[in-house]
Amino acid sequence: MAEPDELASLEVYNTVWPHDAVTIEAVHAYRDSAVDYVDYLVRDDGVILGSGVGAIFAYRTRRVAALVTVLAGQRRRGAGTALYEAISRWAGERGVRELEVAVAGNDPESLAFARRRGFTEDRHEVDLVLNLADVSPQQVKLPAGIEIVTWAQRPELARAMYEVNLEIHPDIPGFEDVAGEPFEDWMTHQMQRPADSPEATFIALAGEEVVGFAKLSLTTPTSAGHAMTAVKRAWRGRGIAGGLKATEINWALANGYTELHTSNEDRNTPIKRLNARLGYRPGVGRIYLVGPLRA
Repeated sequence: MAEPDELASLEVYNTVWPHDAVTIEAVHAYRDSAVDYVDYLVRDDGVILGSGVGAIFAYRTRRVAALVTVLAGQRRRGAGTALYEAISRWAGERGVRELEVAVAGNDPESLAFARRRGFTEDRHEVDLVLNLADVSPQQVKLPAGIEIVTWAQRPELARAMYEVNLEIHPDIPGFEDVAGEPFEDWMTHQMQRPADSPEATFIALAGEEVVGFAKLSLTTPTSAGHAMTAVKRAWRGRGIAGGLKATEINWALANGYTELHTSNEDRNTPIKRLNARLGYRPGVGRIYLVGPLRA
């Protein structure tokens, strides 16, 4: 897609999802984390009605992650169906037969649109926001023998972080069946995007063993997102995740960020308790549904 159309697609998304507005840099980071990607615009006599995105990720190659956004004043004109058909054709050409769509928790019309077409709920995530103007520097409490370093300080620990990632993924609600991608692909798709930074990636060490890590996605100069908080099973329940998150908050405060964003799947009780204790407040959630291609 040409740059003007790409920016127009982003404007549609930010209009429909104002509570989760992103920059073009964030779009590029999302695109670059996928193994295949497509972006569509729908126009009628030159007037933009909506946009749609389809992405295939290495961890789940048999499903297309799709996002269909139609401007409120342009609904019921066939734009949503046209985007659904276009993404379905694109997916079918790649041998994929299943779509995952995201619907805002406060958008019953879009939810009904998806359900009428055979989509069923897969998981529900609640977006959370921490306003850093209301936050003081955190005390980082860690178990005896644990220290936190940045990836910038210890670049040789990348593969050890990858091993932690492989261990924890089956424990994430909604991702129990995902396949782990090879190390080199994981580095490209998850650790070396423009929004990723070794200085904002934090590693918990027990001696020389990597027992956990957390990373921020630096999506704008003032807003960052928690891209991952991972702790090995044998080390959970000791406060390591809390120490990593407190370290991220302190880094964001020291580097001029004003907001931190994250999301929790409803079934992930431990991380929900941790985020509530740290002061994160619920925003608008997302309902993820899975369904068929357009026939």
